[in-house]
Amino acid sequence: MNKQPLNRLIKALLEGDQGLAVAETATLLANGAARELIITEGIEKAMGRLDEKCTLEQFNLLEIMLVGRAVMGVIRTLYPDSAPAATRQTVVLASLEGDVHDLGKNIVKTVMTAKGYRVIDCGKNCPVDRLVDAAVRERAEIISISGLITSIIPLVRQILPKARERGLTKVKVVAGGAALKQASAADLNVDYVADSVFDGIHFLENGSGEPS
Repeated sequence: MNKQPLNRLIKALLEGDQGLAVAETATLLANGAARELIITEGIEKAMGRLDEKCTLEQFNLLEIMLVGRAVMGVIRTLYPDSAPAATRQTVVLASLEGDVHDLGKNIVKTVMTAKGYRVIDCGKNCPVDRLVDAAVRERAEIISISGLITSIIPLVRQILPKARERGLTKVKVVAGGAALKQASAADLNVDYVADSVFDGIHFLENGSGEPS
């Protein structure tokens, strides 16, 4: 596929131009681009570049807010009816305590909801105990963590043993996000580390991630 339309989308997202980003997305869809491709090769590439700037502290809060608004505009274009009847498992989702970034989490929520999962969003800056309480209360089969900062890694490692202590013997813990996908599942003490939301869904449905 010609990369120029995707490059234009990435540029629009990084400039925080929601109108242009939505227009580029509509063009991509009209030309037959798959929603998954637009997210993995467009949105996630843009977020990766934003993450790099965050790491280098070459950003400001307004920039992040504008990029976030543009990204969610694209997501709404891709999934205009993102709340179908929940026919799949229950997912409890959060960004853990200390992580106030929720853009990646919101993308996971939208895509999983659109695919029929029942998603319980515990928000950002969420304590581990509150997350596990929600998983117990909602009888969740899946706990999903999105992380942008490495300081939450010790908290991620607590989730599975705490869930087991509370009787969730079969719950799957899936982690993702810029900081967490640099680590292995063993390092994080989770069932799977996803490269993207689609990779995570593929694992949940098939027991393994997307083929490389």
